[in-house]
Amino acid sequence: MSGAIACIGGGGFAADDTRGFQERHLLTLLRTPAGQRPRVLFIGTAHGDAERGQLNAHRMFASLGCDLRTLPFFAYDMKRDYPAEARAADLVFVGGGNTPAMLAVWREFGFERALHEAWQGGTALAGISAGANCWFEHYVTDSVPGGGVRAGLGWLRGTFCPHFDSEAWLQPVLAAVPGAPAYGVREGGMMVVRAGLEPEFFSDRPGATANVRRPGEAAREVPATDLASP
Repeated sequence: MSGAIACIGGGGFAADDTRGFQERHLLTLLRTPAGQRPRVLFIGTAHGDAERGQLNAHRMFASLGCDLRTLPFFAYDMKRDYPAEARAADLVFVGGGNTPAMLAVWREFGFERALHEAWQGGTALAGISAGANCWFEHYVTDSVPGGGVRAGLGWLRGTFCPHFDSEAWLQPVLAAVPGAPAYGVREGGMMVVRAGLEPEFFSDRPGATANVRRPGEAAREVPATDLASP
């Protein structure tokens, strides 16, 4: 059975938040055997494998008892088996940045196929911003001139918009997207998708909601479970 996919609207270690609320919840989605350290693979393609993102990932996941590896495409390491490393991970975490550029790189290397095989094999996938956008049929992005909607990998139905409360132009763009489902996830928010189940929404900020439009319904605000609660 395929693993869970966690789509983060913003925050967490990528935004220098060291509380670990989001990341601890990600670890609850894994199928890691008892007593085994979770194996986390961080992929920073969308921000050009910037060192800061990799360091923040190391600090956070090491503090939570995980073994973390990074898989850079800049520069590409011909001595490593990229598909095998994706399949071996319990969690693949994809960082934010430029979604169209990231997908172009993955497709050039055929890496999206490796990720799909890992996911179908039970590896959990997670990501923030670009790392959340990429799994859907469509996503809202500011990484193209003027901002707009682009096609993603299509593994999850609908349209996804991260950072939903951070820029005023995002909300009308998502509202104008034809069809459903459509999801707007705010800063600090997370949408978790498991096979055969309705999406669940979480946030590291009390009282947060996600904007959701399901087929045949108008958009509405859906309460998010507070990750910061004891």
